[in-house]
Order: sequence, then structure tokens, then C-alpha cells
Amino acid sequence: MNGRFLTVSLALLSGLSSTSVSATNGYFMHGYGIKAQGQAGVSIAQPQDALAAANNPAGTVWIGDRLDISATIFSPDRSAKIEGNQAGADGTYGGNQKRYFLLPDIGYSKQLNDRWGVGISAYSNGGMNTDYKRNPYGAFGNTGSAGVDLAQLFITPSVAYKFTERQSFGIGLNFVYQRFAAKGLNAFANPMFSSDPDNLSDRHHDTSTGWGLRLGWQGQVTDNLTLGAAWSSKIKAQDFDRYAGLFADGGSFDVPENYAVGLSYKLTPALTIGADVQEIKYGSVRSVARDFDIQSVFAGDRFGSRNGPGFGWQDVTVYKLAVSYVLNPQLTLRSGFSHADQPVQKDQTFLNILAPGIIQDHLSVGLTWTPSPDNELSLAYTHGFEETVNGRNSIPGAFGGGEAKLKMSEDILGAAYAWKF
Repeated sequence: MNGRFLTVSLALLSGLSSTSVSATNGYFMHGYGIKAQGQAGVSIAQPQDALAAANNPAGTVWIGDRLDISATIFSPDRSAKIEGNQAGADGTYGGNQKRYFLLPDIGYSKQLNDRWGVGISAYSNGGMNTDYKRNPYGAFGNTGSAGVDLAQLFITPSVAYKFTERQSFGIGLNFVYQRFAAKGLNAFANPMFSSDPDNLSDRHHDTSTGWGLRLGWQGQVTDNLTLGAAWSSKIKAQDFDRYAGLFADGGSFDVPENYAVGLSYKLTPALTIGADVQEIKYGSVRSVARDFDIQSVFAGDRFGSRNGPGFGWQDVTVYKLAVSYVLNPQLTLRSGFSHADQPVQKDQTFLNILAPGIIQDHLSVGLTWTPSPDNELSLAYTHGFEETVNGRNSIPGAFGGGEAKLKMSEDILGAAYAWKF
């Protein structure tokens, strides 16, 4: 089984070399595992499959021996509009040269005894992709199509321990593999804008890796109520050397710290409600959080420098609510809704044409069909409702002024098959 898991994990790495996902809560996934996706991500106190370690490693000891393999198709619709620009950039721009993204996941869990459980999961943490055939920065001398391509794959081995009959603690190691490329920004690759002009744009894909820690707790407080909490450390990843002149601090692109609390409550033996609150600390990552301020750039804080500009993203809190209903022993139905804070500030929309991770509201539905005691088929569909961010003082006067308007929506369809041992 370990050999099979390694083989599939390597296939995931290979798959990420040719595709990326456009994620939902900023550039984080809204849920890990198809069952969690069908509940808008609710999972911290409700482990349901072998991807539990991706949500809360304490859940690994509650799910039994199983192997889950899944695939998710993302279809994002991202666009931008520039108005009132004196440099000739006005127009509507579509970033959908690629419309569909396939993302596989795999998880395996093993119960060692009544107290200990171990597992390993390989999954996408998130990413971002835009590809504008008509370059929205073309009026400023940039040529060719424009866009970015970010993918993040996590592999998380985990161990969990029941220290009482109703409580568990879990720990996981987060290994991240990142892949990034940017194109169509060649006019900005000069000493006026960048501390390393040769490594700002059109440098093909670069890769980066790093390690972090994930901790979790789960406790059944009453016969009906279960609580959970999980924390993931910030990951100091290797720099993207090929984009040392684009990302702040010489190509740095770390994974932000994030944490969550959740509850699961059985209203009846068949009906369960769940809720999670998650915090993603985008504001702690310089290349994501630093504002794009042209006056600071001209004063010396150029792209790629330690205090160089980023995308101006803020921390995000995500609120999730879900319900599941066991219709019969073979069929379970799910649904969920989530709302996230807006990471993109209105005065930062100009650069975020490249990375419009602006969706705030998601509605999910899902089901699990159990044809036999040893097998499951799960499906989930999520719609990310169209979100618009209208720029306010968003385009600097040095670029002709005016405003940049961002728009994005998304559809997500996932399927998983599980073997129980």
C-alpha cells in the first residue's frame, strides 16, 4: 500500500507540472477531500475520509483503514476592466485562455490499535492562474499574452493519538511543492521598476519547496457535540530565483500561517450540522501582502527588493456552515455555505488583474453512495458566486490613472472513490 501511495503521489507531482488550480478562499482551497468540499469545507470537527490530515490531523485516528482517491475539476471565469486611463489601456480583458483545471488528491489512513492512527495525504493547497490573450498592460509597453501560473501541492504524513476515549491529538508534517511562472510583464523588467530586471517576467516555470507543521485536537464534548481545532505554521519556502525581480525579498513566496476551529452537532441520528471558522494570514507574506505603491517603487523599494511591492492582500477569515443527512445506509446527502473576507483592497486592483482571488461566497452540495461496506463513491459540486471589486484610486498617475475593475466566479466539480480495509 505504501508503494501504491508513493506512485500516485509522484503522479500528482507530474500532473502539477502541466496544470494549476484557480482556488477559492484567496488562493487556498475551500475544502480538502470531496466530502468536505460538499460541505463548503466544513471538516475540523468532522473527519470523514483519509484526507482528514489536510484539515485536522487529530481526525486521522477516527476514520479507520481506508484509501481515498479523488479528482476535482475547476472552471474559473476571471476578467478585468480598465476605465478612465489616459495611457490608452481602457477596455475589457478576459483571463480565460484556459478554462478547466484537473486536480487529483489521495489519502491513506491506518489504525495501528485502539489509540493510535497514522495517515498520509497528497493534495493541492491552492493556486492561481490567469492568461490574458490581450495584455491588460499592453498600453505600457508590455507585449504578448499576460498572466501568472501558481500551483501548490502538499504531502502531509500524520499521526494521531486518543488520549481519552473521546479526545485525540494529531500532528502532521507539511511538505509543500510550489510551481510559478509569470509572463507579459517584460516592459517592467528594467532598473526603474525592479531590483533584478533579468528575473521579473517570461522566465518559464520555477519551483520551490518547504516544510511546516500542522497540529490538531478533536474532542467529543457530549454524545451529540464534537469540537475541533487545527493550526498550520507558516512555511518558509525556497525562493523563486527566476522571479527574484518580481516577488518581494528576492523571490520569496512563503505559505501563510492558518488555523481553524469547528463543531459538529447531531440533531438526530441521521441529521448533523457543522460549522468552521478559519483564519488565513496572507498579511504575513511580504510578496502577497505588500501594497503596490508607485511612489515607494520610485523611492527605491522596487519589485524584488525586501520592501518591494506585492499584491496588497489582507488576512482572511472564512465562515463555513454545513448540514449532512443520512437518507439510508447507502446514501448520505450534504450541503454547505461559506463566506470569506475580501483579501484584495480596492486601491490594489491594478496589479491584482494578474491574481483576482476575490470570490467570497460559496454554495456546495454533495453525496456519498455506499454500494458495499468496503467501498464508497462521493460527489461534490460548488459554485463560487460572481464577485466584483471596483478599483478606487487603483491605477497610479504614472500609468495614466483611472480604475481597474476585477470580476470572478467559479464552478467546482469533484468525485472520489474509497476503499475500506
